[in-house]
Amino acid sequence: MSSAGPSSNDDESSNDDESRPPRVLLKVSGQALLGDDKPFGISEDVLRDFARDIREADAADAELAIVIGGGNIFRGVESAIGGMDRANADYMGMLATVMNALALQDILEQRGLETRLLTGLEMDEVAEPFIRRRAIRHLEKGRVVIFGAGTGNPYFTTDTAAVLRALEIGADRILKGTRVNGVFTADPETDPSAERFERIHGREVIDRNLGVMDLTAFTLCRESCLPVTVFDMRTRGTLRRVLDGEPLGTRVHWNDDDAPVEMVSGAASSDDSRAEAAARQA
Repeated sequence: MSSAGPSSNDDESSNDDESRPPRVLLKVSGQALLGDDKPFGISEDVLRDFARDIREADAADAELAIVIGGGNIFRGVESAIGGMDRANADYMGMLATVMNALALQDILEQRGLETRLLTGLEMDEVAEPFIRRRAIRHLEKGRVVIFGAGTGNPYFTTDTAAVLRALEIGADRILKGTRVNGVFTADPETDPSAERFERIHGREVIDRNLGVMDLTAFTLCRESCLPVTVFDMRTRGTLRRVLDGEPLGTRVHWNDDDAPVEMVSGAASSDDSRAEAAARQA
């Protein structure tokens, strides 16, 4: 990891895509930070586990950006349904993502990783404003880049923000860390016969209404043929293994030459047995 501080050319990014290492964007749901015993807030144990996994992933010769949700603190859509103005509720949700991002940034830097937090809403005292070329430059310098405050606009989910940022920084794929090990034919918590997809074409995801992401986010993926890997972020070491190419979770692809669906029979065959008991978070 580079230890260089900001310099006068921090906003200048190179465009030599052929020589750069793989660039990935990790999307983590805010609810994944809850742990098993907290109705809201951040589990310190989960946060420490995430930090260890991200540090291991940082050593995998990949440029890593992160978008984290805020559902463990505040969910704008649910509050809007309860009567709050939707735009206000969404702005509160954006602030919740910044709280999570600051917590993650702090624990990563405690472990020696150099990070930068960029937000869609300007808050100069705690983060840099999102500037595309600056974000890319931070990645090129070996920093872990954390994106907060979603897109900076209401009515867009953090999934949509993750896809948008991934496209803006030229990420090769999105890794969606959830509380289950991939995409299933049904909720593995309530249906023991649910089967996990090892690979699935994005068109099948839409046709089967599997809910990997909201439709706006997934449409952006489809238009840019951006692959998505859904995996269980709660299992220690899985992030590094996914980066190393192990067939964990579910790979959503857009290649018409490949088989549209590849199954792993039965929820019990999941790489993490907890997938059967976890609430589906894809």
